[in-house]
Amino acid sequence: MLQEKKSKKGAVAGLILAAALLVLVVLLENLGLLMGDAVPAVLKPTSQLFVVLKKGAVYSLVAVSMNLLNGFTGLFSLGQAGFMLLGAYTYAILTVPMSAKDTVYYLYGGSAVNFSLPDLFGGVDSPSGLLLGVVLAILLGGCVAAFFAFLIGLPVLRLKSDYLAIATLGFAEIIRAIFQWQPLGPVTNGANMITQIPTFNNFNLTDANGAVVFRLSTFFPFLVAILCIIVIVMLINSSYGRAFKAIREDEIAAEAMGINLAKHKMLSFCISSFFAGVGGALFAMFVNNAQAKVYTSTMTYEILLIVVIGGIGSISGSCIATFLYVACSEWWLRFLDNTMQFSSPADSGRITFIAVFAVVVLAGAALLIWRERRHKGALWKQGVVALLALALLGWLAWFTLTGQTKVPLLRTGFRMVVFSVIIMIVVLFFRRGMLGDKELSDILFARRKAAGKEAAQ
Repeated sequence: MLQEKKSKKGAVAGLILAAALLVLVVLLENLGLLMGDAVPAVLKPTSQLFVVLKKGAVYSLVAVSMNLLNGFTGLFSLGQAGFMLLGAYTYAILTVPMSAKDTVYYLYGGSAVNFSLPDLFGGVDSPSGLLLGVVLAILLGGCVAAFFAFLIGLPVLRLKSDYLAIATLGFAEIIRAIFQWQPLGPVTNGANMITQIPTFNNFNLTDANGAVVFRLSTFFPFLVAILCIIVIVMLINSSYGRAFKAIREDEIAAEAMGINLAKHKMLSFCISSFFAGVGGALFAMFVNNAQAKVYTSTMTYEILLIVVIGGIGSISGSCIATFLYVACSEWWLRFLDNTMQFSSPADSGRITFIAVFAVVVLAGAALLIWRERRHKGALWKQGVVALLALALLGWLAWFTLTGQTKVPLLRTGFRMVVFSVIIMIVVLFFRRGMLGDKELSDILFARRKAAGKEAAQ
């Protein structure tokens, strides 16, 4: 009874948060139209903020779909990029306008698919063609991915642990090679990308002159991702979800309780693949093309890393980790790829850099040490953090006192070095991820309950 009450509270809190997030996204997106030239650069439609939000929405859905399989069912699969590829290509093939097929498939004398879903409903320029055609293509992308998951799941799901991971990774690589096969060119366009497909920008509302009057290009991927994640959460909290968790904990005990292992493993595998296919279709809309060489094993490892950082078995952890990962890799650390030269030791930019660097180092070190002390972690970890912080502060003091105006080491590629170090630190100090197997609502309600108990005492 108590668990059911907590689940209802978490569901209500999640729905309120999702609605608030959608409203916030719409407001952020349209501030530029309301404020005109006075809008800050960070809120302009072409800013990196909206790139991070769109990609984060797509990746969060794929990460949650992987967490459903790896975290909640205990099946270690590495085929996510392959299922994304299937969803992306299905969407792209079905939405290329008839007027553009000869241009896109010029190497093959046109496409073998002689229809376009948006055109069947009136074209991309009409609301019905855009909504029905695009949404149907996205759903079909998920269905194709689920169908292939069912086919390969028949032999593959008999394997366990690392063997299953290797088999699904091999499937993803085989699919990528097949879609670049020249004889399939009239359908997949071979090794060339499929372009001129409907993108998120098509959902912006325009006037008769083509000027944008209301932006929905970021709202759409958020809406689709949130709806899909809600379905996954409902599934996890259902009897099927409890069966998945039982399989994760102990297959023998689950089977003894009457759970059909083959059926539930296949169900989890197909559902996870369906949402990965939907994520692949959204990713094709995000990058405005579909090209097989993009969907490599590296993409799967990125998604897996997000799941691990957020917490295996935590939906909210996967979502939070996704946006942090995308923001760091695509936006916050970009300055590390460029040489930073200040005009003089008294330059305001140099002073700001020194202050921000010191605050980040001190706050980060304090947070990590506090966490280790709270969880009674190893002393050597606290020592490593303290030494690293002292070394960075020592360099900062030297940089300040010597009047250096050029920050060393900053050059193309240094961003990825720093990003890798940050990931290593996170994995080292958060071995179960940021939220472990808990949800954000569980942590918030637990703290609120603990605060109520302290107040009562």
